[in-house]
Amino acid sequence: MIESTSCRLRLTTPLHGWVAKQSLVFVGVYRRCSGMVELGVNIDHVATVRQARRTFEPDPTWAAVEAQLGGADAITVHLREDRRHIQDRDLTRLAELVQVKLNLEMAATDEMVLIAGDVKPQMATLVPEGRQEITTEGGLDVAAQRQRLAGVVSRLKEAGLLVSGFIDAEEAQVEAAAACGFDACELHTGPYAGAVWDNGRRHDHPAVEAEVARIHRAGQLILAAGMRFNAGHALTYANVPPIARLRGLRELHIGHSIVSRAVFVGVRAAVAEMKRLIREASTS
Repeated sequence: MIESTSCRLRLTTPLHGWVAKQSLVFVGVYRRCSGMVELGVNIDHVATVRQARRTFEPDPTWAAVEAQLGGADAITVHLREDRRHIQDRDLTRLAELVQVKLNLEMAATDEMVLIAGDVKPQMATLVPEGRQEITTEGGLDVAAQRQRLAGVVSRLKEAGLLVSGFIDAEEAQVEAAAACGFDACELHTGPYAGAVWDNGRRHDHPAVEAEVARIHRAGQLILAAGMRFNAGHALTYANVPPIARLRGLRELHIGHSIVSRAVFVGVRAAVAEMKRLIREASTS
């Protein structure tokens, strides 16, 4: 097995492994230099369907393979404390199978830090978590937990992981994340998505433009602090272009909308279509 900063490859021969590794490194460098925004596909809701019947299908690992074939740059899963969708076994299998970056969304708990250190995904994203919530509601309040989160970030980095924080687009949160040592910040785009939905799906509505500007300002603060600027939550095929155009954006993490479309067209086609929209927006 050969490790790289962006992927984990299981090799059949040294030559094949070298060629595959060099190709993936080239692709990563090309995307960063060309300004192309990368897509992390969250496959949690494939597991949600499976857990509705407590059965063996659909298998999230199959979805991960199809997402990669559709062009996903990363696979994202959230191992929740209540195990409502992704299970521990899913995470272990994905770590062995995924050939692009594996991003583990997790609560900042001792249990999850130990699991992340054992499985070693390429990135760990700290998120807030509530047992009663349907999905993540709001960003992680780093400013209010600076000392504790600094310790969590340190432990994850000692395990060799890139550490991101899912935060609201607020200056205080960005400053706190930088102080804690985060490598990246994923800005919460839920308020933006809500503004689009509430205002006639218009990207040019003042309320929508205000949300885009807020995310842009926070993104520039993230970059100025030396962190990676990522974004995600509630993004869809209809609302993703204005966010994908933001200067300096590195990654978008999208799940529910892609899985929803995949019900009708398949995972590979759904991912490819989202990739096309992001590529056209980010390079225009």
